Amino acid sequence: MLDIKFIRENPDIVKNACRVKNFPDIVDDLLNLDTRVRELKTITQTKTAEKNKISKEIPTAADKAPLIKRSKEIGEEIAADMAELAEKEILLNDLMHRVPQIPDASAPIGADDSANVEIKRVGNPRNFDFSPRAQWDLLDMNNWWAPEKIAGICGTRTYCLCGEAAELELAVETFVIQKLIAKGFKYIECPSITKPQTIFNAGHFMGSDMSVMNDDVFMLTGTDRCLAGTAEIILNSLHADEILSENDLPIKYAGFSPCFRKEAGAAGRDTRGLVRFHQFNKVEQYIFCKPEQSDEMHELLLNNLCEIMEDLELPYRVIANSTGDMGFNKVKMNDVEAWFPSENTYRELGSCSSIGTFQARRTNTRYRENGTNDVKFVATLNNTGIALPRALVPIIENHQNADGSVNIPKKLQPLMGGRTKIGGKH
Repeated sequence: MLDIKFIRENPDIVKNACRVKNFPDIVDDLLNLDTRVRELKTITQTKTAEKNKISKEIPTAADKAPLIKRSKEIGEEIAADMAELAEKEILLNDLMHRVPQIPDASAPIGADDSANVEIKRVGNPRNFDFSPRAQWDLLDMNNWWAPEKIAGICGTRTYCLCGEAAELELAVETFVIQKLIAKGFKYIECPSITKPQTIFNAGHFMGSDMSVMNDDVFMLTGTDRCLAGTAEIILNSLHADEILSENDLPIKYAGFSPCFRKEAGAAGRDTRGLVRFHQFNKVEQYIFCKPEQSDEMHELLLNNLCEIMEDLELPYRVIANSTGDMGFNKVKMNDVEAWFPSENTYRELGSCSSIGTFQARRTNTRYRENGTNDVKFVATLNNTGIALPRALVPIIENHQNADGSVNIPKKLQPLMGGRTKIGGKH
């Protein structure tokens, strides 16, 4: 959420953010409510002081009746004002949670992903000297999955990798985790079960009514828990209500967890293959830093994922996401997309996002500034380290051979027992 003082002083900037991000402009309503809330607080404070003054006068007054009557009247007025104040504060809180983050000036302006801008392309799509197979054909011929059997056991949008493909998935996860640890990230294996408030605090959903999450989040019926859709959710709250030392910043985490999503908004999309599931695994990069460090940390996170694409020997490109495609809580966002030969296009494998102080205001995560001793909100950023099994699709499709085998990228070979390829007729 944004600072109410910022909204009061910069209403046009906030209105523009609503417009370019395609969210309702509720700024005028919010400011009117804010004015009324402040008025009511002043009124109740003034009346309370008056009532206290009368209460002190009553014991020594020659005629107590008028004072007692006035004290009672003021008490009733205060009760009515307090009731209105409570109601207005609830409404104001809801509107505060409906104001989107202000996008960075560098973000392309546009309504959706059609306005995204390619800013870098690395590597060239491979020219095959045979007819390349799609991911599902490679998985079928090598007995690397059992989609019908698992769907019958577990339901749709579930997957199960078998044999060498499962080993490859583990190797990719392990490689990325080890790479991030070597870069100074602290590895955390995160739980997937959490409280709805934790998800709400990450700022992906609008408003104060947490039931809005029900279409996307698996709620655990009969409990006060739910399943998180990313390790970002847990990492974001690790320092909730803490005041960190400036010397501790930036704090860099590499979180791993199974992720759970209803995918309610993706009906009919990617029903075949390894792209979209209710459960998947992800390594997440997450940083707490000073706001002025945010641009530097964004580049660090983005470069890490670009390096991982190169380690996996994948052609890829980097996208600057438009204001209408970056979502509710982001200052700026870059997608990293790998080449999918079967679709003859690039598809997203990770998103690097600067959030500013938006999440920290929800979690009340702050730091104490050296020298001044001032307490300020931290900035947060996140980026995918790797998401699986989605990342296996470009790996097996780009590195396939005519016999259906798949070459293992050199940097993964030590984690695959020295093997240089899997599958096929070897």
